[in-house]
Amino acid sequence: MSNYQPLPYLHIAMYPWFAMGHLTSYLHLSNKLAERGHRISFFVPTKTQQKLQALNLHPHLISFIPITVPHVDGLPPGAETTNDVPFPSYSLLMDAMDLTQPAILQAICELNPNFVFFDFTPWLPKLLRQLGTGIKSINYVIISPAFVGYVRSPERKVLMEKSVLTEDDLINDLINPPPSFPPSSIKLPAHEARMLAPFLLKEFGSGKKFIERQIISLNDCDAAAFRACREMEGKYCDYLETQLRKPVLLAGPLVPETPTTELDEKWAKWLESFEAKSVIYCAFGTECVLKIDQFQELLLGFELTGLPFFAALKLPMGVEAIESALPEGFEGRVKGRGVVSWGWVQQPLILKHPSVGCFVTHCGSSSLMEGLVSECQLVLLPNVADQIAIARVMGRDLRVGVEVEKGEEDGVFTKEGVYKAVRDVMDAESEVGKEVRRNHAKLREVLSSKGLENSYIDSFVEKLHALLGLDQ
Repeated sequence: MSNYQPLPYLHIAMYPWFAMGHLTSYLHLSNKLAERGHRISFFVPTKTQQKLQALNLHPHLISFIPITVPHVDGLPPGAETTNDVPFPSYSLLMDAMDLTQPAILQAICELNPNFVFFDFTPWLPKLLRQLGTGIKSINYVIISPAFVGYVRSPERKVLMEKSVLTEDDLINDLINPPPSFPPSSIKLPAHEARMLAPFLLKEFGSGKKFIERQIISLNDCDAAAFRACREMEGKYCDYLETQLRKPVLLAGPLVPETPTTELDEKWAKWLESFEAKSVIYCAFGTECVLKIDQFQELLLGFELTGLPFFAALKLPMGVEAIESALPEGFEGRVKGRGVVSWGWVQQPLILKHPSVGCFVTHCGSSSLMEGLVSECQLVLLPNVADQIAIARVMGRDLRVGVEVEKGEEDGVFTKEGVYKAVRDVMDAESEVGKEVRRNHAKLREVLSSKGLENSYIDSFVEKLHALLGLDQ
Protein backbone atom coordinates (compact mmCIF):
# COMPACT_ATOMS: atom_id res chain seq x y z
CA MET A 1 0.00 0.00 0.00
CA SER A 2 1.37 3.43 -0.94
CA ASN A 3 2.61 5.77 1.79
CA TYR A 4 1.96 8.84 -0.42
CA GLN A 5 0.33 11.72 1.43
CA PRO A 6 -1.03 14.60 -0.67
CA LEU A 7 0.54 17.96 0.14
CA PRO A 8 -1.73 20.44 1.94
CA TYR A 9 -3.49 23.21 0.09
CA LEU A 10 -1.79 26.60 0.29
CA HIS A 11 -3.19 30.02 1.13
CA ILE A 12 -1.60 32.74 -1.01
CA ALA A 13 -2.12 36.50 -0.83
CA MET A 14 -1.55 38.56 -3.99
CA TYR A 15 -0.61 42.24 -3.95
CA PRO A 16 0.29 43.41 -7.48
CA TRP A 17 1.10 46.93 -8.67
CA PHE A 18 -2.04 48.93 -9.42
CA ALA A 19 -1.85 48.54 -13.21
CA MET A 20 -4.37 46.46 -15.12
CA GLY A 21 -1.64 44.45 -16.85
CA HIS A 22 -0.19 43.47 -13.48
CA LEU A 23 -3.56 42.85 -11.83
CA THR A 24 -4.76 40.59 -14.66
CA SER A 25 -1.43 38.70 -14.80
CA TYR A 26 -1.60 37.99 -11.07
CA LEU A 27 -5.22 36.92 -11.43
CA HIS A 28 -4.31 34.60 -14.28
CA LEU A 29 -1.79 32.83 -12.05
CA SER A 30 -4.36 32.82 -9.23
CA ASN A 31 -6.81 30.97 -11.49
CA LYS A 32 -4.21 28.33 -12.29
CA LEU A 33 -3.44 27.80 -8.60
CA ALA A 34 -7.12 27.76 -7.64
CA GLU A 35 -7.69 25.02 -10.25
CA ARG A 36 -5.60 22.84 -7.96
CA GLY A 37 -7.57 23.75 -4.84
CA HIS A 38 -5.32 26.47 -3.42
CA ARG A 39 -6.91 29.46 -1.73
CA ILE A 40 -6.15 32.98 -2.94
CA SER A 41 -6.69 36.31 -1.16
CA PHE A 42 -6.33 38.97 -3.83
CA PHE A 43 -5.78 42.60 -2.76
CA VAL A 44 -7.37 44.97 -5.27
CA PRO A 45 -8.44 48.65 -5.31
CA THR A 46 -12.10 48.90 -4.34
CA LYS A 47 -13.67 50.07 -7.61
CA THR A 48 -11.27 48.08 -9.79
CA GLN A 49 -12.65 44.85 -8.33
CA GLN A 50 -15.63 45.11 -10.68
CA LYS A 51 -13.35 45.11 -13.71
CA LEU A 52 -11.69 41.87 -12.56
CA GLN A 53 -14.80 40.02 -11.41
CA ALA A 54 -15.47 38.33 -14.75
CA LEU A 55 -11.87 37.09 -14.91
CA ASN A 56 -12.15 35.28 -11.57
CA LEU A 57 -12.83 31.72 -12.73
CA HIS A 58 -12.89 30.25 -9.20
CA PRO A 59 -14.78 32.70 -6.95
CA HIS A 60 -15.21 30.02 -4.27
CA LEU A 61 -11.42 29.97 -3.83
CA ILE A 62 -10.28 33.40 -5.03
CA SER A 63 -11.47 36.14 -2.68
CA PHE A 64 -10.99 39.80 -3.57
CA ILE A 65 -9.84 41.90 -0.61
CA PRO A 66 -10.80 45.53 -1.39
CA ILE A 67 -8.14 48.15 -0.65
CA THR A 68 -8.92 51.84 -0.39
CA VAL A 69 -6.29 53.83 -2.30
CA PRO A 70 -5.21 56.65 0.04
CA HIS A 71 -5.42 60.21 -1.26
CA VAL A 72 -2.17 61.76 -2.44
CA ASP A 73 -1.95 65.39 -3.53
CA GLY A 74 -1.79 65.54 -7.31
CA LEU A 75 -3.78 62.38 -7.98
CA PRO A 76 -7.22 62.84 -9.53
CA PRO A 77 -10.06 62.03 -7.10
CA GLY A 78 -10.95 58.36 -7.29
CA ALA A 79 -7.77 57.35 -9.19
CA GLU A 80 -6.95 53.70 -8.48
CA THR A 81 -4.83 52.32 -11.32
CA THR A 82 -2.46 53.50 -14.05
CA ASN A 83 -5.47 53.58 -16.38
CA ASP A 84 -6.76 56.55 -14.35
CA VAL A 85 -3.64 58.73 -14.54
CA PRO A 86 -1.06 59.86 -17.12
CA PHE A 87 2.41 58.32 -17.02
CA PRO A 88 4.04 61.23 -15.12
CA SER A 89 1.62 60.56 -12.23
CA TYR A 90 2.56 56.89 -11.80
CA SER A 91 4.97 57.90 -9.04
CA LEU A 92 2.10 59.48 -7.09
CA LEU A 93 0.10 56.29 -7.47
CA MET A 94 3.07 54.40 -6.07
CA ASP A 95 3.10 56.86 -3.14
CA ALA A 96 -0.52 55.93 -2.51
CA MET A 97 0.26 52.24 -2.69
CA ASP A 98 3.05 52.66 -0.14
CA LEU A 99 0.55 54.35 2.19
CA THR A 100 -1.53 51.16 2.21
CA GLN A 101 1.11 49.44 4.35
CA PRO A 102 -0.91 49.65 7.64
CA ALA A 103 -4.03 48.26 5.96
CA ILE A 104 -2.07 45.46 4.28
CA LEU A 105 -0.36 44.58 7.56
CA GLN A 106 -3.69 44.34 9.37
CA ALA A 107 -5.21 42.22 6.60
CA ILE A 108 -2.22 39.85 6.48
CA CYS A 109 -2.37 39.38 10.26
CA GLU A 110 -6.06 38.44 9.95
CA LEU A 111 -5.62 36.22 6.88
CA ASN A 112 -2.35 34.55 7.95
CA PRO A 113 -1.50 33.22 4.45
CA ASN A 114 1.45 30.96 3.67
CA PHE A 115 2.79 33.39 1.04
CA VAL A 116 2.44 36.95 -0.16
CA PHE A 117 3.19 37.55 -3.85
CA PHE A 118 4.21 41.15 -4.69
CA ASP A 119 6.09 43.17 -7.28
CA PHE A 120 6.58 46.92 -6.60
CA THR A 121 6.23 47.05 -2.77
CA PRO A 122 9.74 46.24 -1.49
CA TRP A 123 8.67 46.86 2.13
CA LEU A 124 6.62 43.65 2.16
CA PRO A 125 9.44 41.11 2.81
CA LYS A 126 10.71 43.06 5.83
CA LEU A 127 7.17 43.48 7.15
CA LEU A 128 6.54 39.73 6.90
CA ARG A 129 9.79 38.87 8.66
CA GLN A 130 8.92 41.24 11.50
CA LEU A 131 5.63 39.40 12.03
CA GLY A 132 7.61 36.27 12.83
CA THR A 133 4.83 33.96 11.66
CA GLY A 134 6.77 32.26 8.85
CA ILE A 135 4.87 33.89 6.00
CA LYS A 136 7.12 33.85 2.90
CA SER A 137 7.45 36.63 0.34
CA ILE A 138 7.55 35.90 -3.40
CA ASN A 139 8.61 38.64 -5.81
CA TYR A 140 6.41 37.61 -8.76
CA VAL A 141 7.79 39.46 -11.76
CA ILE A 142 5.57 39.58 -14.85
CA ILE A 143 8.27 40.85 -17.20
CA SER A 144 10.92 38.87 -19.05
CA PRO A 145 13.64 37.18 -16.94
CA ALA A 146 16.02 37.88 -19.82
CA PHE A 147 15.46 41.60 -19.32
CA VAL A 148 15.68 41.37 -15.53
CA GLY A 149 18.95 39.46 -15.82
CA TYR A 150 20.37 41.94 -18.32
CA VAL A 151 19.45 45.11 -16.42
CA ARG A 152 19.27 44.21 -12.71
CA SER A 153 21.95 41.58 -12.31
CA PRO A 154 24.12 41.94 -9.19
CA GLU A 155 27.04 41.79 -11.64
CA ARG A 156 26.22 45.36 -12.65
CA LYS A 157 28.59 46.96 -10.16
CA VAL A 158 27.49 50.44 -11.22
CA LEU A 159 24.08 49.69 -9.65
CA MET A 160 25.42 48.05 -6.53
CA GLU A 161 28.40 50.22 -5.66
CA LYS A 162 27.76 53.78 -6.83
CA SER A 163 26.13 55.91 -4.13
CA VAL A 164 25.35 58.62 -6.70
CA LEU A 165 24.40 57.10 -10.03
CA THR A 166 24.08 59.39 -13.06
CA GLU A 167 22.27 58.70 -16.32
CA ASP A 168 25.59 58.66 -18.18
CA ASP A 169 26.96 56.02 -15.77
CA LEU A 170 23.98 53.79 -16.40
CA ILE A 171 23.82 54.39 -20.15
CA ASN A 172 27.45 53.39 -20.59
CA ASP A 173 26.92 50.28 -18.47
CA LEU A 174 23.69 49.13 -20.15
CA ILE A 175 25.10 49.07 -23.65
CA ASN A 176 26.80 45.75 -22.89
CA PRO A 177 25.44 42.72 -21.00
CA PRO A 178 26.78 41.75 -17.54
CA PRO A 179 30.07 39.79 -17.64
CA SER A 180 28.65 36.26 -17.30
CA PHE A 181 25.30 36.91 -19.02
CA PRO A 182 24.37 33.96 -21.27
CA PRO A 183 25.30 34.14 -24.97
CA SER A 184 22.43 36.00 -26.59
CA SER A 185 21.28 38.57 -29.14
CA ILE A 186 20.31 40.91 -26.31
CA LYS A 187 22.43 44.02 -26.46
CA LEU A 188 21.17 47.58 -26.21
CA PRO A 189 22.21 50.08 -28.87
CA ALA A 190 22.91 53.57 -27.58
CA HIS A 191 19.40 54.91 -28.28
CA GLU A 192 17.78 52.13 -26.22
CA ALA A 193 20.17 52.64 -23.32
CA ARG A 194 19.47 56.38 -23.43
CA MET A 195 15.74 55.70 -23.36
CA LEU A 196 15.93 53.16 -20.55
CA ALA A 197 18.32 54.87 -18.12
CA PRO A 198 16.08 57.85 -17.21
CA PHE A 199 13.17 55.50 -16.63
CA LEU A 200 15.19 53.28 -14.28
CA LEU A 201 16.47 56.31 -12.37
CA LYS A 202 13.09 58.05 -12.21
CA GLU A 203 11.62 58.57 -8.75
CA PHE A 204 8.88 56.00 -8.33
CA GLY A 205 7.12 56.79 -5.06
CA SER A 206 8.40 57.57 -1.56
CA GLY A 207 11.66 59.03 -2.83
CA LYS A 208 12.84 55.71 -4.27
CA LYS A 209 14.10 55.28 -7.82
CA PHE A 210 12.36 52.67 -9.95
CA ILE A 211 15.52 50.54 -10.13
CA GLU A 212 15.91 50.73 -6.33
CA ARG A 213 12.49 49.18 -5.86
CA GLN A 214 13.42 46.35 -8.18
CA ILE A 215 16.77 45.66 -6.55
CA ILE A 216 15.38 45.71 -2.98
CA SER A 217 12.43 43.50 -3.97
CA LEU A 218 14.70 40.87 -5.54
CA ASN A 219 17.27 41.04 -2.75
CA ASP A 220 14.83 40.81 0.18
CA CYS A 221 12.25 38.31 -1.06
CA ASP A 222 12.37 34.63 -0.07
CA ALA A 223 12.14 33.61 -3.74
CA ALA A 224 11.68 35.22 -7.15
CA ALA A 225 9.06 33.93 -9.58
CA PHE A 226 8.44 34.62 -13.25
CA ARG A 227 5.78 34.04 -15.83
CA ALA A 228 8.26 32.24 -18.05
CA CYS A 229 9.25 28.82 -19.33
CA ARG A 230 12.55 27.09 -20.04
CA GLU A 231 11.62 26.46 -23.66
CA MET A 232 11.95 30.21 -24.26
CA GLU A 233 14.14 31.73 -21.54
CA GLY A 234 15.67 28.86 -19.58
CA LYS A 235 19.27 30.06 -19.71
CA TYR A 236 18.30 33.50 -18.38
CA CYS A 237 16.38 31.94 -15.49
CA ASP A 238 19.41 29.82 -14.57
CA TYR A 239 21.62 32.91 -14.74
CA LEU A 240 19.29 34.83 -12.39
CA GLU A 241 19.12 31.99 -9.89
CA THR A 242 22.93 31.89 -9.77
CA GLN A 243 23.25 35.66 -9.40
CA LEU A 244 20.43 36.14 -6.87
CA ARG A 245 21.45 33.08 -4.82
CA LYS A 246 17.87 32.18 -4.10
CA PRO A 247 15.19 30.02 -5.73
CA VAL A 248 13.74 31.20 -9.03
CA LEU A 249 10.32 29.68 -9.68
CA LEU A 250 8.78 29.46 -13.17
CA ALA A 251 5.00 29.57 -13.58
CA GLY A 252 5.28 28.43 -17.20
CA PRO A 253 3.71 30.00 -20.29
CA LEU A 254 0.28 30.58 -18.66
CA VAL A 255 -1.47 30.37 -22.01
CA PRO A 256 -4.60 32.55 -21.99
CA GLU A 257 -7.94 30.79 -21.67
CA THR A 258 -9.97 30.48 -24.88
CA PRO A 259 -12.76 33.07 -24.65
CA THR A 260 -16.28 31.65 -24.49
CA THR A 261 -17.80 34.80 -26.01
CA GLU A 262 -18.13 35.61 -29.70
CA LEU A 263 -16.41 38.36 -31.65
CA ASP A 264 -18.49 41.52 -31.98
CA GLU A 265 -20.67 41.22 -35.09
CA LYS A 266 -19.32 44.52 -36.46
CA TRP A 267 -15.72 43.26 -36.57
CA ALA A 268 -16.63 39.68 -37.48
CA LYS A 269 -18.52 40.90 -40.55
CA TRP A 270 -15.67 43.23 -41.58
CA LEU A 271 -13.02 40.51 -41.24
CA GLU A 272 -15.10 37.97 -43.15
CA SER A 273 -14.90 40.14 -46.26
CA PHE A 274 -11.20 39.31 -46.71
CA GLU A 275 -9.27 36.21 -47.76
CA ALA A 276 -7.87 33.77 -45.23
CA LYS A 277 -4.65 34.89 -43.49
CA SER A 278 -4.57 38.21 -45.38
CA VAL A 279 -5.36 40.77 -42.64
CA ILE A 280 -2.72 42.56 -40.56
CA TYR A 281 -3.78 43.05 -36.93
CA CYS A 282 -1.84 45.55 -34.80
CA ALA A 283 -2.25 46.28 -31.08
CA PHE A 284 0.09 47.77 -28.49
CA GLY A 285 -1.70 47.09 -25.21
CA THR A 286 -3.39 49.43 -22.77
CA GLU A 287 -0.45 51.68 -21.88
CA CYS A 288 1.71 52.08 -24.99
CA VAL A 289 1.32 55.57 -26.49
CA LEU A 290 3.35 56.46 -29.58
CA LYS A 291 4.60 59.86 -30.62
CA ILE A 292 2.54 61.35 -33.45
CA ASP A 293 5.26 60.91 -36.08
CA GLN A 294 5.81 57.23 -35.21
CA PHE A 295 2.08 56.63 -35.03
CA GLN A 296 1.68 57.94 -38.56
CA GLU A 297 4.71 56.03 -39.89
CA LEU A 298 3.15 52.83 -38.55
CA LEU A 299 -0.14 53.42 -40.36
CA LEU A 300 1.61 54.50 -43.54
CA GLY A 301 3.64 51.28 -43.42
CA PHE A 302 0.41 49.27 -43.31
CA GLU A 303 -0.89 51.30 -46.24
CA LEU A 304 2.28 50.49 -48.22
CA THR A 305 1.67 46.74 -47.89
CA GLY A 306 -1.55 46.96 -49.90
CA LEU A 307 -3.06 44.44 -47.44
CA PRO A 308 -6.15 44.88 -45.29
CA PHE A 309 -5.34 45.91 -41.71
CA PHE A 310 -6.99 46.41 -38.33
CA ALA A 311 -5.06 48.64 -35.88
CA ALA A 312 -6.23 48.89 -32.24
CA LEU A 313 -4.23 51.79 -30.83
CA LYS A 314 -4.34 54.61 -28.31
CA LEU A 315 -4.31 58.21 -29.51
CA PRO A 316 -0.71 59.41 -29.93
CA MET A 317 0.97 61.71 -27.41
CA GLY A 318 -0.49 65.20 -27.19
CA VAL A 319 -3.35 64.45 -29.59
CA GLU A 320 -6.96 64.79 -28.46
CA ALA A 321 -8.89 64.61 -31.74
CA ILE A 322 -8.92 61.46 -33.87
CA GLU A 323 -8.99 63.50 -37.07
CA SER A 324 -5.63 65.14 -36.32
CA ALA A 325 -3.97 61.80 -35.49
CA LEU A 326 -4.26 60.22 -38.93
CA PRO A 327 -1.95 61.05 -41.86
CA GLU A 328 -3.38 63.50 -44.37
CA GLY A 329 -5.70 61.77 -46.84
CA PHE A 330 -5.17 58.42 -45.12
CA GLU A 331 -8.82 57.55 -44.49
CA GLY A 332 -9.76 58.02 -48.11
CA ARG A 333 -6.84 56.00 -49.44
CA VAL A 334 -7.45 52.95 -47.20
CA LYS A 335 -11.25 53.09 -47.13
CA GLY A 336 -12.71 49.60 -47.15
CA ARG A 337 -9.45 47.81 -46.28
CA GLY A 338 -8.03 49.68 -43.27
CA VAL A 339 -9.54 50.25 -39.83
CA VAL A 340 -8.12 52.15 -36.86
CA SER A 341 -9.95 51.40 -33.62
CA TRP A 342 -9.45 53.57 -30.55
CA GLY A 343 -11.18 51.45 -27.94
CA TRP A 344 -10.83 48.04 -26.33
CA VAL A 345 -11.15 45.08 -28.72
CA GLN A 346 -11.44 41.31 -28.25
CA GLN A 347 -7.83 40.54 -29.13
CA PRO A 348 -7.82 36.74 -28.54
CA LEU A 349 -10.87 36.36 -30.79
CA ILE A 350 -9.40 38.62 -33.48
CA LEU A 351 -6.17 36.60 -33.50
CA LYS A 352 -8.19 33.40 -33.95
CA HIS A 353 -10.21 34.75 -36.88
CA PRO A 354 -9.38 32.89 -40.14
CA SER A 355 -8.83 36.14 -42.05
CA VAL A 356 -6.08 37.42 -39.75
CA GLY A 357 -2.58 36.34 -40.80
CA CYS A 358 -0.17 38.82 -39.19
CA PHE A 359 0.09 40.24 -35.67
CA VAL A 360 2.14 43.41 -35.14
CA THR A 361 2.82 43.46 -31.41
CA HIS A 362 4.69 45.63 -28.88
CA CYS A 363 5.86 42.39 -27.19
CA GLY A 364 4.00 42.88 -23.92
CA SER A 365 4.07 39.51 -22.14
CA SER A 366 0.34 38.74 -22.35
CA SER A 367 -0.04 39.91 -25.94
CA LEU A 368 3.04 38.05 -27.06
CA MET A 369 1.80 34.78 -25.56
CA GLU A 370 -1.55 35.25 -27.29
CA GLY A 371 0.36 35.74 -30.54
CA LEU A 372 2.64 32.75 -30.03
CA VAL A 373 -0.27 30.32 -29.56
CA SER A 374 -2.10 31.75 -32.60
CA GLU A 375 -1.38 30.93 -36.24
CA CYS A 376 -0.61 34.57 -37.05
CA GLN A 377 2.88 35.52 -38.17
CA LEU A 378 4.60 37.89 -35.72
CA VAL A 379 6.02 41.34 -36.40
CA LEU A 380 7.82 42.66 -33.33
CA LEU A 381 7.81 46.39 -32.57
CA PRO A 382 8.91 46.82 -28.93
CA ASN A 383 8.30 50.12 -27.23
CA VAL A 384 9.93 50.11 -23.78
CA ALA A 385 11.92 48.18 -21.18
CA ASP A 386 11.48 44.40 -21.18
CA GLN A 387 9.71 44.48 -24.55
CA ILE A 388 13.09 45.22 -26.13
CA ALA A 389 14.76 42.17 -24.61
CA ILE A 390 11.92 39.80 -25.42
CA ALA A 391 11.81 41.06 -29.02
CA ARG A 392 15.51 40.13 -29.36
CA VAL A 393 14.86 36.67 -27.92
CA MET A 394 11.86 36.06 -30.19
CA GLY A 395 13.21 37.69 -33.33
CA ARG A 396 16.91 36.81 -33.24
CA ASP A 397 17.45 33.87 -30.88
CA LEU A 398 14.29 31.81 -31.46
CA ARG A 399 13.49 33.40 -34.84
CA VAL A 400 9.73 33.06 -34.52
CA GLY A 401 9.05 36.57 -35.82
CA VAL A 402 10.66 39.62 -37.42
CA GLU A 403 11.56 42.78 -35.51
CA VAL A 404 10.96 46.12 -37.25
CA GLU A 405 14.27 47.83 -37.94
CA LYS A 406 14.96 51.12 -36.15
CA GLY A 407 17.61 53.78 -36.54
CA GLU A 408 20.78 52.82 -34.69
CA GLU A 409 21.20 56.28 -33.19
CA ASP A 410 17.69 57.67 -32.83
CA GLY A 411 15.59 54.49 -32.46
CA VAL A 412 13.06 55.73 -35.01
CA PHE A 413 11.28 53.32 -37.33
CA THR A 414 9.97 54.22 -40.77
CA LYS A 415 7.00 53.21 -42.89
CA GLU A 416 9.43 51.34 -45.13
CA GLY A 417 10.71 49.37 -42.11
CA VAL A 418 7.17 48.41 -41.11
CA TYR A 419 6.36 47.41 -44.69
CA LYS A 420 9.52 45.27 -44.95
CA ALA A 421 8.90 43.39 -41.69
CA VAL A 422 5.29 42.63 -42.64
CA ARG A 423 6.29 41.58 -46.14
CA ASP A 424 9.00 39.26 -44.81
CA VAL A 425 6.70 37.33 -42.47
CA MET A 426 3.70 37.26 -44.84
CA ASP A 427 5.67 35.90 -47.79
CA ALA A 428 5.44 32.14 -47.25
CA GLU A 429 7.88 31.48 -50.10
CA SER A 430 10.74 33.72 -48.91
CA GLU A 431 13.57 32.27 -46.82
CA VAL A 432 12.67 34.49 -43.87
CA GLY A 433 8.99 33.64 -44.18
CA LYS A 434 9.70 29.90 -44.29
CA GLU A 435 12.03 30.05 -41.30
CA VAL A 436 9.78 32.04 -38.96
CA ARG A 437 6.73 29.95 -39.90
CA ARG A 438 8.59 26.73 -39.21
CA ASN A 439 9.99 27.93 -35.89
CA HIS A 440 6.73 29.51 -34.78
CA ALA A 441 4.78 26.35 -35.56
CA LYS A 442 7.16 24.26 -33.44
CA LEU A 443 7.00 26.65 -30.49
CA ARG A 444 3.21 27.01 -30.78
CA GLU A 445 2.82 23.25 -30.54
CA VAL A 446 4.99 23.14 -27.41
CA LEU A 447 3.29 26.08 -25.68
CA SER A 448 -0.22 24.85 -26.50
CA SER A 449 0.38 21.49 -24.88
CA LYS A 450 -1.81 21.16 -21.80
CA GLY A 451 0.73 18.78 -20.35
CA LEU A 452 3.45 21.46 -20.48
CA GLU A 453 1.41 24.02 -18.59
CA ASN A 454 0.27 21.48 -16.00
CA SER A 455 3.83 20.34 -15.37
CA TYR A 456 4.99 23.91 -14.76
CA ILE A 457 2.17 24.75 -12.34
CA ASP A 458 2.61 21.44 -10.49
CA SER A 459 6.36 22.09 -10.17
CA PHE A 460 5.65 25.67 -9.09
CA VAL A 461 3.41 24.44 -6.27
CA GLU A 462 5.93 21.79 -5.21
CA LYS A 463 8.63 24.46 -4.89
CA LEU A 464 6.32 26.63 -2.81
CA HIS A 465 5.82 23.69 -0.46
CA ALA A 466 9.58 23.21 -0.32
CA LEU A 467 10.01 26.83 0.79
CA LEU A 468 7.69 26.09 3.71
CA GLY A 469 9.44 22.81 4.49
CA LEU A 470 6.26 20.87 3.65
CA ASP A 471 7.74 18.74 0.89
CA GLN A 472 8.84 15.89 3.11
